[in-house]
Amino acid sequence: MPALLPVASRLLLLPRALLSMASGSPPSQPPPASGSGYVPGSVSAAFVTCPNEKVAKEIARAVVEKRLAACVNLIPQITSIYEWKGKIEEDSEVLMMIKTQSSLVPALTEFVRSVHPYEVAEVIALPVEQGNPPYLHWVHQVTESVSNSGTALP
Repeated sequence: MPALLPVASRLLLLPRALLSMASGSPPSQPPPASGSGYVPGSVSAAFVTCPNEKVAKEIARAVVEKRLAACVNLIPQITSIYEWKGKIEEDSEVLMMIKTQSSLVPALTEFVRSVHPYEVAEVIALPVEQGNPPYLHWVHQVTESVSNSGTALP
C-alpha cells in the first residue's frame, strides 16, 4: 500500500477548478479542444426527480418536443432520502438526466416547474466540460432553434 501523501502534496493534485472555487475566484475557461469546436460548459446535464415513470415520460417527451433538450434518460427506481417540512422522508422516484445547452437551463427549469407535480421540483444542472465532440455537437444542433430564438416557451 502506498504511503499517504502529506496534505500539501494532496492539495496539488486537486483540479484547478476546485482550487479556484475554494479561493472564490472563478475558474478560467480553457479554449475549445483543437478541431472539436466545443466550448467547455456550453452543454449541461440537468437532473430532475419525478414521482413515477408516467410523469417522467410525459415531462421527458415534452422537453424533447419543445427542443429544450436533445435527449432525456430515465433512471427508474432510485431511492431519495430527504428532509421535508421537518420530517425525514424516503421515496422511490425516477431520475431524469437531461442533456441540453447550458443557455437553455433557465427555460428548461421554468417549463419543468410549470408541469411538475411536486411543490418544489428538483431541477439542478451541471456543465459538461468534456465529452465525445460529435455528441456534444449534436446536442447543440438539436436544441439550436430554441437557443437562437431567445424566447421562453410556455
